[in-house]
Amino acid sequence: MQAGKILLKGCWCLWLFSRSIIVKLKRFVMNNRRKFLQHLTGGIVALPFLSLHSLAATETEATGTLLQPSPEQPYAGPVLRVAIMGLGGYGTMVAEAMRACKKAKLVGVISGTPAKIDAWQTRYHIPEKNCYNYENFDKIKDNPDIDAVYVITPNALHKEQVIRVAKAGKHVICEKPMALNAKEGQEMVDACKKAGVKLLVGYRMHFEPKTLEIIRLRKAGELGKIKFFEGLSGFAIGDPNQWRLNKALAGGGAMMDIGIYSVNGARYMTGEEPVWVTAEETKTDPVKFKEGVDETIQFQFGFPSGAVASCLSTYSMNFLDKFFLVGTNGFGELQPATGYGPIQGKTHKGPLSALHVTHQTVQMEEMSDIILQNKTPVVPVDGEEGLKDLKIIDAIYLAARTGKKIML
Repeated sequence: MQAGKILLKGCWCLWLFSRSIIVKLKRFVMNNRRKFLQHLTGGIVALPFLSLHSLAATETEATGTLLQPSPEQPYAGPVLRVAIMGLGGYGTMVAEAMRACKKAKLVGVISGTPAKIDAWQTRYHIPEKNCYNYENFDKIKDNPDIDAVYVITPNALHKEQVIRVAKAGKHVICEKPMALNAKEGQEMVDACKKAGVKLLVGYRMHFEPKTLEIIRLRKAGELGKIKFFEGLSGFAIGDPNQWRLNKALAGGGAMMDIGIYSVNGARYMTGEEPVWVTAEETKTDPVKFKEGVDETIQFQFGFPSGAVASCLSTYSMNFLDKFFLVGTNGFGELQPATGYGPIQGKTHKGPLSALHVTHQTVQMEEMSDIILQNKTPVVPVDGEEGLKDLKIIDAIYLAARTGKKIML
């Protein structure tokens, strides 16, 4: 009997000790939640999906106190109802990211592949009346349940599809590059203005917190007079038969896919528009990179202030995803600068610590506010912004072809 009491008392003490350890561990995790989550969220999974409830629940037994996170206020504002056109890899990424959106909702699909439409209907609970193909999607004009269409198709299809959506009276979000060239881009901008709808371009980095922090520092004068920008954008592309290596569909090669990030980044990082362009093209594999499909282009910009930019666009090298901006008083650096996962950055003041949230989730939330509530973003994402990039890309190709400095 006595032995039983001793055993029971020992178990009780052991339980109390273990609870104490757990409580301390939970408190440590919660007090260091920022660092904990930064290590935990290494992929593109958005931070809001992690709750404190599971971390705090066991405190009730040991301390009698449940640490409740502040309740989120339910969103009661307008919701942008979106149909996605083009149900490929990136379209799927956007759709998955929109699951976490409060201000934007996936409600429709447009595709030339019936099997994909069926699969998306099931996965995203899309009603039959909101499903269209490339021949009949003009009928969205008569569908009051769709506000906007996100065009995520090969570059060569953008112009016709965007103009058709605009004529149907729906707002348009178009993936970048907006078109094959500036002439097409201007036609798209004009068509959307004529139809009275908004045209946005899928510039997800324009809403990325670490990117915006460097822009804030530059605007505040904390970097001093801007002198130089470096942009490195590239990867070794795989399948030689994909549409991105087809001149007719892509309009070019690396520049029309990954190089546009450095073109656009040079503009929003410096806060200026280039006045001249020089460029040199290198091609080591003319079989894979046929005529009109650029493999590697080095290009340079000059800005009105005297600042210069040196950039690289390539389909033949990995580990190239870096922005570097330097002024007379400081610098800002992002590496990786444009990838889907967490962006890493630092300035002369130290590391940038903004937490990662899936870029496309933030993008669609912000675009909802731009379309439905006329919000003005820090960095523009409208058709005019896309057109500026296309004019510069046209000049880069011309400079690479002629070997001349092209004035803008």
